[in-house]
Amino acid sequence: MRVATAKQIAEIDRRATEEFGIPAASLMKRAGQQVARVAVSLLSERGGRRVVVLCGKGNNGGDGLVAARYLRDAGVMVEAILAAAESEFSGEARLALDAAREAGIPLRTAGSREDDRLLRTADLIIDALFGTGFRGPVRGPAADLIRAANGSGRPVLAVDIPSGVAADTGRADGACIRAAATVTMGLPKVGLLVFPGAELAGSVYVADIGYPPALSNHSSVPTHLVTPEMVRALLPERKPDSHKGDYGRVLIVAGSVGFTGAAVLATRGALRTGAGLVTLAVPEAVYPIIASHVVEGMPHPLPDKGGAVAADALKRLDELIERSDVIAAGPGLSEAAGVRRVVEGLLKAGKPLVLDADGLNVLAERATTLARARAPLVITPHPGELGRLVEMPAGKIQEDRLAAARSAAKRFKCTVLLKGARTVIATPEGDAYISPTGNPGMATGGMGDVLTGAIASLIGQGLDPTAAAYCGAYLHGLAADLIAAERGMAGMLASEVADHLPVAIERVRRGEQKDPVVDLRE
Repeated sequence: MRVATAKQIAEIDRRATEEFGIPAASLMKRAGQQVARVAVSLLSERGGRRVVVLCGKGNNGGDGLVAARYLRDAGVMVEAILAAAESEFSGEARLALDAAREAGIPLRTAGSREDDRLLRTADLIIDALFGTGFRGPVRGPAADLIRAANGSGRPVLAVDIPSGVAADTGRADGACIRAAATVTMGLPKVGLLVFPGAELAGSVYVADIGYPPALSNHSSVPTHLVTPEMVRALLPERKPDSHKGDYGRVLIVAGSVGFTGAAVLATRGALRTGAGLVTLAVPEAVYPIIASHVVEGMPHPLPDKGGAVAADALKRLDELIERSDVIAAGPGLSEAAGVRRVVEGLLKAGKPLVLDADGLNVLAERATTLARARAPLVITPHPGELGRLVEMPAGKIQEDRLAAARSAAKRFKCTVLLKGARTVIATPEGDAYISPTGNPGMATGGMGDVLTGAIASLIGQGLDPTAAAYCGAYLHGLAADLIAAERGMAGMLASEVADHLPVAIERVRRGEQKDPVVDLRE
């Protein structure tokens, strides 16, 4: 499912009107119908029949006023509070305002004490103050209405995007609607799917307002929401007459003194995602410890220095690399002097490589090396690790995660998986993917190690590196969600997530996992 920015959706609107002859009034009519449809459904679930619509002076307010007319026709008691004087409404929004008045819908301009009473006694509030073109923060009467709506204790249905949320980044500066649900038009918006916007949007419904498929599925919208259907279409088949060699030979280079668990978890992640053969290359100093914990994988000792892999370990790795289909490196390697030499050697090995954790940290001052990898490369940094690679504070990375991942992917000529709430994956060509799975229970050590192994496993089974990255992220988060549903988030372990990967895979394979948004499009 494609995900649009404010600029992209404005271009789709323009082309729908100019190239496909769809009047703007028709788009607004369909938008209002869809908002009313969801509003009636919410009222049916929650009870009641009193609705207050908060309307801005732009097209978002027009959508709300059209919805008010359809709700009135459905027998709902509906009133509208205008955040601007009627004289400020223009274009399609003005026509919608006049039609609402003619239909007998009570209209009042914000600013009286009656506003709070109306909102507190409503069964549902519709937020149609600002749409995707808004740039915050919200001020004036609209800000007062947002605070009153949030403080009313009544559910809010947002039109297109909660007012105050940035459509392209999900940022929320100042007053922002906290919605129970959002009806978004044509395509979901980036700000609905990344935090904090994702939390403020509630349940997201994607409405059909009449965009031609040639526009709504156009390559000019290069961001995608990862859905169970996308993952299911890529899951490797397990044929009855297959053998372990059919499911990939994964080489993992990991571990050091004090960080043995990372190597074990990466191996478990690879095996639990279906890898046929996993070789784990670790420093000789920790080999006995790791070998006692890795039963199904094949541990292999490497020359070490001070408890970490030594630079001359590359010679020992040559034979293992030759027998592998894909390499994963980084978990628990440490930042010892020899590690950088080993990682740089792996970049030249000519095999697909997944690089994480210390595999990235040791290149912080030599990040341009990543762009010279001789085979497809996936890097899986968290914001701090990416920040060190691109010399940017982690907080700045978080302000626009998609832009940061895209920029790094282009700079380093590789697939970038930026970990965090709503993991994003970007390619050098500009495509990006948002994974909707995962929860705060994953905020504990070892989760990234499992993900590294899972991605390498999928590459070994034949997925291209980008597909392996977004499928791996989706399944990894889903495994954690299944645990949270069973027994909560607190105390969740990375090893448990690894062990739930087969359950997550089977759930997707059987079509039992629901889409992250409700698609109302025909």
